[in-house]
Amino acid sequence: MTSKIRNFCIIAHIDHGKSTLADRFLQTTGTVADREMKEQLLDSMDLERERGITIKLQPVRMAYLGYELNLIDTPGHVDFNYEVSRSLAAVEGAILVVDATQGIQAQTLANLYLAMEQELTVIPVINKIDLPAADLPRVQQEIVQLLGCEPTDIIPVSAKTGDNIEAVLKAVIEKVPPPRGTLEEPLQALIFDSEFDDYRGVIAYIRVISGAVAAQSEVEFIGTKSHSNALEVGYFTPKLKAAPNLGPGEIGYLVTGLKDISKVRVGDTITSRQNPAPQLPGYKEIQPMVYAGLFCQQGDDYQRLRGALEKLKLNDGALSFQAEHSAALGFGFRCGFLGLLHLEVVQERLRREFDLDLIITVPAVAYRVEYKGGRQENISNPQTFSDMSKFEKVEEPILNTDIVCPIEYLGAVMQLLQERRGIYLNTEYLDTVRAILHYQLPLAAILSDFFSRLKAVSSGYASLNYFFAGYQPVSVIKLDVLVADEKVEALSTMVYRNEAEEVGRRIVTKLKEILPRQQFEIKIQAAVGAKIIAAERLSALRKDVTAKLYGGDVTRKMKLLNKQKKGKKKMAGRGKVHIPTEAYLAILKKEE
Repeated sequence: MTSKIRNFCIIAHIDHGKSTLADRFLQTTGTVADREMKEQLLDSMDLERERGITIKLQPVRMAYLGYELNLIDTPGHVDFNYEVSRSLAAVEGAILVVDATQGIQAQTLANLYLAMEQELTVIPVINKIDLPAADLPRVQQEIVQLLGCEPTDIIPVSAKTGDNIEAVLKAVIEKVPPPRGTLEEPLQALIFDSEFDDYRGVIAYIRVISGAVAAQSEVEFIGTKSHSNALEVGYFTPKLKAAPNLGPGEIGYLVTGLKDISKVRVGDTITSRQNPAPQLPGYKEIQPMVYAGLFCQQGDDYQRLRGALEKLKLNDGALSFQAEHSAALGFGFRCGFLGLLHLEVVQERLRREFDLDLIITVPAVAYRVEYKGGRQENISNPQTFSDMSKFEKVEEPILNTDIVCPIEYLGAVMQLLQERRGIYLNTEYLDTVRAILHYQLPLAAILSDFFSRLKAVSSGYASLNYFFAGYQPVSVIKLDVLVADEKVEALSTMVYRNEAEEVGRRIVTKLKEILPRQQFEIKIQAAVGAKIIAAERLSALRKDVTAKLYGGDVTRKMKLLNKQKKGKKKMAGRGKVHIPTEAYLAILKKEE
């Protein structure tokens, strides 16, 4: 009965207490027994628990006062907002959580706008009211100004102590509308996430819009034109729990039995083969922001890497990849990510879940180039820029950014944005103490250490949200890095023409600190074309070959030293230098 179902999610800025609030919901509704309870229960990945952030959306069903409450816990970091947009399409309401000490932040705004686009009912909640630094009146005023609601509509809670949690659940029941579909209509179910099981194939996470799906019924995937039997259907507790069927408005899972990952796509519609329904509008294709090459340390791991990426892609819709070949690194993949955190998470998941040791090339943005014949193409691989003469013009991606920060730090933040080639748009004041800066920034400007610099100049108070705004013409050149007179393809990067020398000097200095010393002297150089623009030397490890001498003629000592010198020279001509993986990300970090 749909009138007793409520579907909602929790949205907030990173670290405002979404996962802790979800924990209290599970405890209050008795979904999880106290003995099984642990912090961040819905963050099932080790990586999520270690970093204290939510990376994957996670659904769970709760029973409360005779109602079925379906909750989807969502991530807060800007790199995972695609997960948020998918969650919002599967629900009717959203709990907007705001930290009582920090107030509204950039991702609070971004996620709220996503919820408003989907026309969801928003329930404002102020969390962490138990903290000494909590400023309830100020944060209340900010929310009233933002949503145009009454102060009495805002629920103050402490997710840590469990204070006032029941008021939030009652507000969900009262304010979030029930789902609209009916049992008589043909089956329509939206796939909002999926995972792969070695024995049962792809498990699709679904929101049933209309009709019902039962175990063993024959279903069709409209977008991929594939079909299978539903081996099992059920819901999340948060573990998978089998049920006879899923009706209209319910959120659950469907075990497809399909081992071909490409047949089940996130955003596709599941319908009945006997009584098909039209396709639902899916999700917007997500545009990656950052590109990097992924190559195996061991060349024969290529097929394992392909399989691993396909499985990650299944529940990470923002990841894209295509095969590429490098003369130095062999076969690998050019992968697209939403940001550097997304890249780090994917790299770490490949290492932990699939035991893959990878080399990752320097992350780059995708430039839009126009060839002399008029053809346009998006290029993310610096190797393609070796011959710039064939291009008519090169354009770089730019972002519209919203930076929320206290008014006393506006000057320092604006100076940082100026250094990063930002174009000022306007300033919007949230209240008497905080403002939102609207700027246009090149994507390349936030690719390196922008987040840490922003936190440093604002004493940790500023927060950033961004979205793609278009392209603008740019003058860039390819910067090559040579180690021991050999070009390291993976370290090649695109730089602004007028900054090439400065960047070259920074890279060779950074590599000198990171590279392990060898038995021979290593030359580290940065070059544009055939011209060396910066160089450093890493001195050789030295053994005291004269230690065993106990006197006698000095020529004996010189003979040993000359012999050592010749050996080092010989090694320098033949020696190979292994570049550690951390070098690839470290050269992105600018000087503090």
